[in-house]
Amino acid sequence: MRILALETATMLGGVAIVDDAEGLIGEVRVNVKIAHAERLMLEIDRLLNASRISIKDIDAFAVSIGPGSFTGLRIGLSTAKGFCYSTGKPIVPVPTLDAFARTLPFCLHPVCPMLDARKNEVYTARYKWENDVCKKITPETAITPARFLTEIKEPTVFMGAGSIIYKRLIADTLQHNAIFAPASRMIPSAATVGELAIERLNEGIIADPVSLTPFYIRKSEAEILAESSL
Repeated sequence: MRILALETATMLGGVAIVDDAEGLIGEVRVNVKIAHAERLMLEIDRLLNASRISIKDIDAFAVSIGPGSFTGLRIGLSTAKGFCYSTGKPIVPVPTLDAFARTLPFCLHPVCPMLDARKNEVYTARYKWENDVCKKITPETAITPARFLTEIKEPTVFMGAGSIIYKRLIADTLQHNAIFAPASRMIPSAATVGELAIERLNEGIIADPVSLTPFYIRKSEAEILAESSL
């Protein structure tokens, strides 16, 4: 089973091809501060060509569904839907933080991915590896870091742009309980999106592309403005 996975929840996006038999075939990470729309298709085409794989050889399309950048999530999802419609292959949505936490496999401590949600908040959740499974121990939320940190009473590994932005606050608040992931693990990975998608496919979990929407957690600025004008 061969998966083309897209990770566009942050400004450092990625594309990966993962096979349940061959493992990771290839992954591309690209800084998309310009825009995901301008870079994503180019990187997909480049990865397919470098791997000598045709889009017809892909069995399913996985997409990081959020939370994260509103624009990035929409672009990633619309791209995955386009492939789904054109090939007839299934689409598999993968929660962004679930996949991100898996980039630290079999960690002894709880893992806390943090994405910058702006407005002085982060998108975050906490995970714990138990019996070779990465279990979510607190649900995804958009919250101020100071408030979230009051819940943490044990050594915890922080990762993601949010943990970089609020590193001083985290370190000062938690002292010896604050552990920071290395730079190579500070960004989400399209490869782990693909790995989790394979597990979901094996469980029969796919999505209806027509009704599938990003997992935003909170409302966009446009929605807030629209509601305030009523």
